[in-house]
Amino acid sequence: MSKKSRIFLSGVVEGFYGRPWTMSQRKELFRREQKWGLNGYLYAPKDDYKHRMYWRDLYSLEEADQLMTLISAAKEHNVEFIYALSPGLDITFSNPKEVAALKRKLSQVCGFGCRSFALLFDDIETEMCPADKEAFSSFAEAQVSVTNEVFLHLEEPQTFLFCPTELTLVVCGADYCAAFCSPSVPLSAYLNTVGEKLNAGIDILWTGPKVVSQDISVASIEEVSAVLRRPPVIWDNIHANDYDPQRLFLGPFKNRPTELIPKLRGVLTNPNCEFEPNFVAVHTLATWCKSSYAQKDVPMDGDDQGSDYNPHEALQLALTDWLVEFNRADQPDGSGARGGRSKRDASEEEPMQTDGYVPGPKDNPLYTAEPLTLADLTLLSELFYLPYEHGPTALVMLQELHWLRSNCDAAADESEKGKEWRQRAEKFDEMCGAVVQMFNRLSNVPNRIILYDLYNYICDIKSGVTMAKAYVKTLGGRTPHPSLALTDDPEPWGFRGALSGEFQRMLPSHGNRDLFRSPPATRVYTIRPCTPKDQPEVMKIFKEMQTETQQKVELVGDRLVEGHVTPSQNCSLILDDASGVCGYVFALSDAKTAMTKSQYPETMLQDFPSVMALQIHSKVPDHDAAKRLILQVLSALRDSGSKGVFSEFRSNDRRMFDFLKTLNVFQVLKVEGLPTNLVIMGTKL
Repeated sequence: MSKKSRIFLSGVVEGFYGRPWTMSQRKELFRREQKWGLNGYLYAPKDDYKHRMYWRDLYSLEEADQLMTLISAAKEHNVEFIYALSPGLDITFSNPKEVAALKRKLSQVCGFGCRSFALLFDDIETEMCPADKEAFSSFAEAQVSVTNEVFLHLEEPQTFLFCPTELTLVVCGADYCAAFCSPSVPLSAYLNTVGEKLNAGIDILWTGPKVVSQDISVASIEEVSAVLRRPPVIWDNIHANDYDPQRLFLGPFKNRPTELIPKLRGVLTNPNCEFEPNFVAVHTLATWCKSSYAQKDVPMDGDDQGSDYNPHEALQLALTDWLVEFNRADQPDGSGARGGRSKRDASEEEPMQTDGYVPGPKDNPLYTAEPLTLADLTLLSELFYLPYEHGPTALVMLQELHWLRSNCDAAADESEKGKEWRQRAEKFDEMCGAVVQMFNRLSNVPNRIILYDLYNYICDIKSGVTMAKAYVKTLGGRTPHPSLALTDDPEPWGFRGALSGEFQRMLPSHGNRDLFRSPPATRVYTIRPCTPKDQPEVMKIFKEMQTETQQKVELVGDRLVEGHVTPSQNCSLILDDASGVCGYVFALSDAKTAMTKSQYPETMLQDFPSVMALQIHSKVPDHDAAKRLILQVLSALRDSGSKGVFSEFRSNDRRMFDFLKTLNVFQVLKVEGLPTNLVIMGTKL
């Protein structure tokens, strides 16, 4: 079969950090994939020692038997098993013994019956060792050389995947997304080398505009395909949660138009670490793959007739099927096997908790568990939706709590606003009650395996809404339960987040993204150090500003921008997007060293000794990106010992002046003797 006629690769990559899935879970995944029309599985668990850390080591007889069983199970369900190896932590590309070790390891797996492979070079350091620097002109060339050799050694398997690495961003790691490509996707020397020199039979993994991409557009895929000289396979992290142990994603596969399908080699979702909650992620991906667009343009497995993809409808289909799974009496010890009868079909086998006991007329009635409903699962999904957005119900709850807190002064009024406050407080109370009811119903489902994967998350959200409910009662003048009272000496459940939470709250840009107050921007911005190559674009923005203001005022900050004065360490940063530089910040810890004369009063310079020159292009609508840029430089100035910084603006630069006021970082300073055509803003550090 030629490469052009290959089936569109669709399925799951087990590529997260944390405890790998069990063999039985993987076999269950294969069963689901076959049922839903998916066809691929990429074996790449980061914490499998012999996949990554000890990649040279061959598998033992016991391990080999397990892998052979797993590969056979995938074949039985028409799922392509793709074995991945991650040698990038410590491989010496120029050493023939290392290449031989790679070949030996993959040949062993080939002997297990595996015919599809992948080499992954993501999340690794990018500094080549001295031996590799002597042998290769670039990191990309080193990777491509070894990958091509292994590909030919395996006799050009039908599926062979390559996951690339970024050369310039060591901390961030991967060049399998647009945000890490330096300076951009089309101009990335790394990607161009990979596209030009990697064997045409090898497919390349790509995560989209970001590692976790909110949207993946047709234009972005066309752009990267041109550089890679082949359509990519999407490694989709939209449901991945290994970066945050407090988050789970139960929303639908979305913001990937089905028009992408004929422009891709495939899509593999890298979902939640917990196996059972991935029912929704995998189910909705399967629905997306079976859309009418896919059926028309791309050969797929199965005979299902496609339909237009609607994320909400796909989610409801997934939740309806998942509800059936919740009612299976599966236990962690293996009793109540999958596919067996539900409790309703096997009532004669149910254990009797009463042992014949019948309560008397004055006794407590027996506890009867309420059955889980589709509405409960819909609520669960909306509370744990997607990385960049809350579900509708969660958003309404946040909106109501925000309004109730902002208008609490009217809580006891007899006015119309007071009446509205109490009505909305009652509505919020009911919504919180629905979350607690959902928790109680989930806690009593027959399928304990699913419950235990969800339990920490649903317990956490139940606790959170219960505290919010108590808080609203306090605002309304009522007394909550003593254990939920907001006091100066709360119980441990009253302050959440542990050490990680305290670290995040101390960061200038706050580590926790607030999706309610600050919804994410769709454009991808990069903050990076300014280089000499950036000077032409910096001056272009600078001159555009001067043209707009048409005021000739000598500013200290202009000397920083024009390069007459060198900024302090870590104080020259650039903001750019796909089109290039769109903002800059330059700062000097001691402004006096840049002054040709005494331009400002000594009293001002004592409180604000540092100067900052900044400009954000009018095409940047994202205030958050600009604020992060500025805060990063302020942090560097603070570390240098500065206690305050000022910034100068021409008085008719209203756009920039108004923009900065919305960021709430600087305040206008009152400076005696200041020319009327000049405005000084500043902030204490």
